[in-house]
Amino acid sequence: MHGPLLLSVVIVFGHCSLFAQQLPERPRLTDANVRTADHVYKKTPEGELVLHCYMPAEWKATDRRPVIVFFFGGGWKSGSYRQFEPQAQYFASRGLVAIAADYRVLNQHKTRPDKAVEDAKTAIRWVRVHAAKLGIDPDKVIASGGSAGGHLAAATALVEKFEDPNDPQASCRPNALVLFNPFLNGKGRTIKGSDQSNIAEAISPTLYLHKNAPPAILFYGTNDPLLDQGREYVAKCRELGVRAELYTASDQGHGFFNRAPWIQQTTIQADAFLVALGYLQGPATLRPAAGAKDLKNETP
Repeated sequence: MHGPLLLSVVIVFGHCSLFAQQLPERPRLTDANVRTADHVYKKTPEGELVLHCYMPAEWKATDRRPVIVFFFGGGWKSGSYRQFEPQAQYFASRGLVAIAADYRVLNQHKTRPDKAVEDAKTAIRWVRVHAAKLGIDPDKVIASGGSAGGHLAAATALVEKFEDPNDPQASCRPNALVLFNPFLNGKGRTIKGSDQSNIAEAISPTLYLHKNAPPAILFYGTNDPLLDQGREYVAKCRELGVRAELYTASDQGHGFFNRAPWIQQTTIQADAFLVALGYLQGPATLRPAAGAKDLKNETP
């Protein structure tokens, strides 16, 4: 399987710092048969947005399965839903409904990060409202993503602004978070919104953490400049009594989770987290890649 060209970017003091110009080829994580379907969840002035769904072979619309919604990375500028296709296929093989979401990005839609946050919230709401069509349990919604997509997943749970008045009537707050090197705190930085104002703090999930925030697992490389944001997030969760786990990959940089052996290691650990929450049952069906190193649990 050949992955698309994707930029992996992170905002550092108001500038785009390029970490990787191409995602590595990502291995399949399951050989199981997985059903697929696409649903348009939003029509915007810049075009339609689609939820790309992956379901177990035995899926029925009358099911009430947990659902995981993935948001791709790319600095809110670029990217493709296919980034998380291997993980989506794997979690579908484990019994979840897995969804890879489109959202608006600068290079394609000429939009700013506030619109990406708005779209991510719409996606979670649409999933809940259409639970009967998707065969999912609206009270078992997991938001996930990497880098800017990890930020969007956390933003659906915590960011208070950037609502679409045309959204369906449902909560956009997921019940759990699986976050791959997310951007979490823009305090002191400059990120321009649609009206050219600085929205860095307004889109920062860490600044809006509260005691009812969903349980979360976070993954970072130890060489990732965003790691301190993850540590800050987990420490604040602990102070609030919120479950949060932090795992790190030694000597790895931003976006490490896209390639072997770390795509396998992070998926296995995410699987264990979801088992602990009761969203999955039994051991992971994925095995570590050859030469894999363990992730370090940095949870205080």
